[in-house]
Amino acid sequence: MSPSAVTSLRLELSLVRPVLWAATARTWRADSGLPGRYRRYLCAMHQVIRASVPLMERAATRCEALPRDPVARPLARYLRAHAEEERGHDDWLLTDAAATGTPPEKLTGTVPPAHVAALVGAQYYWIEHSHPVALLGYIAVLEGNAPAPGLAGLLARETGLPPAAFETVRLHADLDDGHSADLDRLIERLPLDAAQRSLVAVSALHTVASLAELFDRITAVPTEWESTDD
Repeated sequence: MSPSAVTSLRLELSLVRPVLWAATARTWRADSGLPGRYRRYLCAMHQVIRASVPLMERAATRCEALPRDPVARPLARYLRAHAEEERGHDDWLLTDAAATGTPPEKLTGTVPPAHVAALVGAQYYWIEHSHPVALLGYIAVLEGNAPAPGLAGLLARETGLPPAAFETVRLHADLDDGHSADLDRLIERLPLDAAQRSLVAVSALHTVASLAELFDRITAVPTEWESTDD
């Protein structure tokens, strides 16, 4: 018997996830640069997360244009519901940034760099030119690598920034385990063919690689808007 779609996906991700873990560990190391890296993290995550709801809505619309596709209808229902669950999370990041002393307009007014566009933009390509089920690979990685429990408190202690600056980290640590379980159940229910399973896996692996690059860039190079006080 061949492994289930979820088992196969989790196995493939287990082989590459250490790359992402290593990148995040470098970002969160305790040193004098951590407050600045955390501010850069908030900017990068805002650029990513503000695309989440539009991505899901576009994928759901594409599904609804495929009435004979057995995957499309349940996938559209999931995406519409999940978009509502995620709505407004980008505003959480603006609130956190304000608590660090960073004006929200410095996040909203910054041009997203190419590596952020590559992370998110690949999903638009697959949604439009392959199948919207690709988005499940992206969601699986983002929600399967939620902040660790306790990270918000650790960062508050190590940075000296106020606890209010870490609400998004804390909330996603609490919420995303349940979301991952919901996603696993959906993938198990969907009648995915071999090409669709492969597409979900390719999307997930791309997301891991792109997220690792995003964290490495947060760690390596201060952005032009970062305060010189850091």
